Amino acid sequence: MNIKLTGKSFFCLLIFFVTSCITINIYFPAAAVEKAADRIVDEVWGNQDGKPGEEGEMKQGGEPQSRLGDVLIFALSLIGPEEAMAQEADINVTTPAIRSLKASIQTRAESIKPYMDSGNIGISSEGLLIVRNTEGLNLKGKAAVKRLVEAENNDRNSLYEEIAKANNFPPERIGDIKKIFAGSWSRNARNGWWIQDDGGSWKQK
Repeated sequence: MNIKLTGKSFFCLLIFFVTSCITINIYFPAAAVEKAADRIVDEVWGNQDGKPGEEGEMKQGGEPQSRLGDVLIFALSLIGPEEAMAQEADINVTTPAIRSLKASIQTRAESIKPYMDSGNIGISSEGLLIVRNTEGLNLKGKAAVKRLVEAENNDRNSLYEEIAKANNFPPERIGDIKKIFAGSWSRNARNGWWIQDDGGSWKQK
């Protein structure tokens, strides 16, 4: 059975779709989380290459505004300016628990970096640390690497949980926060550090 949509029906369908997406984005402001993640990673680990981080995604531009763009503008007018601007709002990353975790990660950073340089530790696809190998390490060194990785991963996971809690995000959004931070950790990695892709393969930045 063929279903034909009139111009008016198609227009209404687009409005419904766009406003639904906007509601989701307002509920979980991914752009604001990414901005906070980049700021936190730079603060606790520093910019390893001494230059601004790469942009996460290339934005399309330079093309005439499409009909869909007109629909988006109309949809934004329907939900109201305050709700629309909520997507750009900053998020809360200043609670005592978050500050404490940031301080702990920052204090540990300089102890971890030499093992990142040597390739003993790599950044997983989830933005956590993994012991890739123990080449060149004695028993004391192996124990130190294991202890550092465990402590760092515990702090990172706790950080994501606290960010969700501070901003009243539901528990299922912790995975989204983790994924966004994973991108920030990888972008901020020093040249030569090992990064795991989504398929589990390793490559040097």
